[in-house]
Amino acid sequence: MEYSLVFMIVLFLIGFVGSFISGMVGIGGSIVKYPMLLYIPPLLGLSAFTAHEVAGISAVQVLFATIGGVWAYRKGGYLNKDLIIYMGISILIGSFIGGFGSRFMSDDGVNLVYGLLATIAAVMMFVPKKQIDDIPFDQVTFNKWLAGSLAFVTGIGAGIVGAAGAFILVPIMLLVLKIPTRMTIASSLAITFISSIGSTAGKLLTGQVLFVPAIIMIIASLIASPLGANTGKRINTKLLQGILAVLILGTAIKIWMDFF
Repeated sequence: MEYSLVFMIVLFLIGFVGSFISGMVGIGGSIVKYPMLLYIPPLLGLSAFTAHEVAGISAVQVLFATIGGVWAYRKGGYLNKDLIIYMGISILIGSFIGGFGSRFMSDDGVNLVYGLLATIAAVMMFVPKKQIDDIPFDQVTFNKWLAGSLAFVTGIGAGIVGAAGAFILVPIMLLVLKIPTRMTIASSLAITFISSIGSTAGKLLTGQVLFVPAIIMIIASLIASPLGANTGKRINTKLLQGILAVLILGTAIKIWMDFF
């Protein structure tokens, strides 16, 4: 694959936009970057990536995108350590299994898993969350076994598509575990970072990563993710949930349209 200057600029812009949204709404950014990498380059007459290549690039990029976001949220009591430990360990194991096992799947199979994950997340995001933001951070409790089990299953699917699963984790934490929005956003970034270690390892071991696009996306991530996280701190929580819901729904619709 040839990397012209225009191609590299397009990749940088995709990485920047996706990572800014990642930091702002507490996702790893793959919910946005996966379809952008898949559809934008060929739309502009540039080289097209396969679904496996997109998943490999996304896995590596998310690893670095989440670092900046977590760093921006490290103060203020937003990070729930128990939640990060229980869900982080489970999703790490699941994402490695998914990332390694994805080598045996077709491109359509990878896209199908992505479409299913995005659809589930979109439905969950539109279900009303009652008074979760009224809970003080130091009084937040959750079912540890349920959190770990859901994180493991999410990790398998996320590892397949090179995501870190935050676009599923966020609605799970909001709707099922009843975690306040800002704590969900900050903690999901930390859990997503752990998840991306597993999916990245799986993709690297099976040779699914294109290093030049991945490096370009990483540079964009390190710049844009902290900017997005700082912006997210100043935006109304319901608006953040709405932005994420629309992004997820739009992606799900596009993926399913390509199957029919």
